[in-house]
Amino acid sequence: MLETANLTKRFNDHAAVNNLTLKIGAGEIFALLGPNGAGKTTTINLLLGFLTPDSGEARVDGSNVASDPIAARRKIAYIPEQVMLYPRFTGIENLDYFSSLGGRKRSRAELLELLVGAGLAEESAIRRVSTYSKGMRQKVGIALALATEAKALLLDEPTSGLDPAASHEFSQLLRKLADDGVAVLMATHDLFRAREDATRIGILRDGELSGNYTAEELKDVDLEQLYLKHLAAGPAPALSEGKTESQK
Repeated sequence: MLETANLTKRFNDHAAVNNLTLKIGAGEIFALLGPNGAGKTTTINLLLGFLTPDSGEARVDGSNVASDPIAARRKIAYIPEQVMLYPRFTGIENLDYFSSLGGRKRSRAELLELLVGAGLAEESAIRRVSTYSKGMRQKVGIALALATEAKALLLDEPTSGLDPAASHEFSQLLRKLADDGVAVLMATHDLFRAREDATRIGILRDGELSGNYTAEELKDVDLEQLYLKHLAAGPAPALSEGKTESQK
């Protein structure tokens, strides 16, 4: 569903993404971990077609992002760290406007159903977005993914700034989308949410995929310790190096 093959993007002499190969299937939640500057946002921008790769390919449900960007974008939804909405519009009006841009016109009742399905209270949906918390804005973003019937969802630090309750609720919505067959790529610093939500976890270091693990492989592993070892100089650590002494 979401795929990169030897994807590379350079800025001057620096490889922000270096020979990256990923494959995220329908129903998967892939958490991409890495420090600032590791290449997470650049990877997302390449998948969205905001940047052109120097080499390699990015594909969404088989559509090449560089050569067929319109087809690729029709299959994808994006929720950035700060969801940009029109503050003077209500939640319904924002959803109506942005889903119309994607070529899908829906009735007011359908729009309200989508917002409520994304966890936004009905009374909030008819209020101006200027009164919304970050968590409420994120729900409008989820509703837009539902409205556009996206096959893939990209998220950049989606839980940053959310309180624990809002973060938990947002994660439940992601799992619901994954259960419906959406492929989810989530770039994050949040190790806890990655462990709780992801079916696979990748660790990006200097634009390269240093580690790629299933949730089952990480079940008895200290993720923080493993993550820090990946970021240290030298070869990628074995999984056993991420276990605590009591787990070894």
